[in-house]
Amino acid sequence: MSSRHYLTELDITTEESRELLSSARRLKRERGKTDASRSALTGKHVALYFEKPSVRTRTSFTVAVQELGGHVIELSSGSTKVGKGEHEEDFAKVVGRYVHALVARVFEQGKLEGMARTAGIPVVNALSDDRHPCQALADAQTILEHKGRIEGIKFTFVGEGNNVAASTGLLLAALGAEVKVASPKGMSVKQDILAAAEGLEGSLVALEDPLEAAHDADVLYTDTWVSMGAESGAEAQRKALSAYRIDDAMLKLAPKAIVMHCLPAVRGEEITKEIMYGPQSAIWDQAENRLHAQKALLQWLLSGA
Repeated sequence: MSSRHYLTELDITTEESRELLSSARRLKRERGKTDASRSALTGKHVALYFEKPSVRTRTSFTVAVQELGGHVIELSSGSTKVGKGEHEEDFAKVVGRYVHALVARVFEQGKLEGMARTAGIPVVNALSDDRHPCQALADAQTILEHKGRIEGIKFTFVGEGNNVAASTGLLLAALGAEVKVASPKGMSVKQDILAAAEGLEGSLVALEDPLEAAHDADVLYTDTWVSMGAESGAEAQRKALSAYRIDDAMLKLAPKAIVMHCLPAVRGEEITKEIMYGPQSAIWDQAENRLHAQKALLQWLLSGA
């Protein structure tokens, strides 16, 4: 079995990304119908390992595996001794003898990389502090549905240059989008992300002014101001990001934009409730597309389809 991992959005080629997005859209159209994908993972077991709370990731991966005919084994930091006496490489090496893929939601990117070194099976990043590639796939699918293309799209992310900004930004840049990430000083996307974007089909640039970045955007995207595990600096974070809210004033600068948010959202902070539920919101399609994009990814990793 292939031990290929999916720890960052650039672990697959641009052409493979396009194929996955095509497959995800097909799976969405065919959901509930009788087709070959309903048996794509027959006899396969997928372990889900969570260090962080999860609603969308846990539910979408569980349903994805089951709808493809596979079985889920759910693990967590509370039900294992990973980091409390057992090294993640040892954990992954053992689990890899039992199951066909390991999906992990962790804090440290390095922990995923350790698992991928020893598991001997596909390892999927379901979120780390550095990257969120599965979210990026769903985001790309959502933009295709609403805009009909990614190449040449003007994509603007406002807020901290976090794991979502990095992964979605890089994937869209690889697919030909013009990506802008507007963040306060000291919260921009990391230099290694900007370096990784060099030479891609599109572009990824970092700015400070959110209104400049939002002007004439095709997509406006934001994320919660306080990430899981960063609660100790919450008030300072909120103060620094107060000008980065997607509200009516910002939306007027991008009248044709769709609005995206990876959720959960704190209404009134990074985005208003009215915009979340307004006519330009693509947020709920985006959340649903986690299921379809991950089905495509699992099918590709485990069945070669």
